[in-house]
Amino acid sequence: MEACGCVITSQDERKVVERCGKFEDVLDAGFSCVLPCLCQFVKGSISTRIQMLEINADTKTKDNVFVGIKVAVQYQVNGDSQSIQDAMYKLTNPRAQIESYVLDVVRSSVPKIDLDNVFLEKEEIAASIKEMLGETMGRFGYSILATPVTDIEPNMEVKRAMNEINKAKRLREAARDEGEAIKIRSIKEAEAEAARTEIQAKADAEAKFMQGQGIARQRQAIVSGLRDSVNCFKADVAGVDSKQVMDLLLVTQYFDMMKDIGGNSRSNAVFMNHSPGALQDLTQAIQGGFMSSLPAAPSFAQVQR
Repeated sequence: MEACGCVITSQDERKVVERCGKFEDVLDAGFSCVLPCLCQFVKGSISTRIQMLEINADTKTKDNVFVGIKVAVQYQVNGDSQSIQDAMYKLTNPRAQIESYVLDVVRSSVPKIDLDNVFLEKEEIAASIKEMLGETMGRFGYSILATPVTDIEPNMEVKRAMNEINKAKRLREAARDEGEAIKIRSIKEAEAEAARTEIQAKADAEAKFMQGQGIARQRQAIVSGLRDSVNCFKADVAGVDSKQVMDLLLVTQYFDMMKDIGGNSRSNAVFMNHSPGALQDLTQAIQGGFMSSLPAAPSFAQVQR
């Protein structure tokens, strides 16, 4: 159809028309007519789509570590007639031109940065590439839309070493955190134990106080009971003094105590003097204490020989 002068241009391209070998016009999308009889011919077409070029650049950092940097360049031909004319006539291979500028920027900027900072400053590297390409390729009718750094790949041994360093750092932080946790737990347990001890001490003190009051009241009751017993005994039995009554009561309590010890199944031992004459002395002491009260009672008859 072009030989007949009828030209159809797609929506995603522009066609350049020459006349006698000289630029004549740019055909937009749709149907157009050229006049072969007037030496008008279609020189070629240029795509207006956004194109992407991935470039791998090998370089080394400031600390002499070789890395591979991947850059994705997104570019597009401007839609105006002058830009399409420049793209058609001024530049033979735009992809090779873009790649050379990207390599130049990467190999001039990355050697100024340490490896650790390369990962942090990749946005600055991408901005430098876009600025350089935008200024250069703009003269040829191209717009640079984006130049992101998509990957930074160090040498395998360097990557393994970085992983080991990172692993050791994480283990060190974990050990420090575990130590802090143990320290906090120990402090809290000590504080809880101190609080528990304080509470227990207060409770024991209160219990001792109450027990002391109980013992004091018990002794007061015992003394009161003994006093009443002595007074009653003296009132009923004439000629008996207080000491004799107390001796009789002590002997009675002694026998009650022995009875309770013998009747308690859990009491299986009585502590007493283990000398050979202990039993005789004990017998004489009891008899002496018991019999010393007999003369005081009028109803008791003492036999004299």
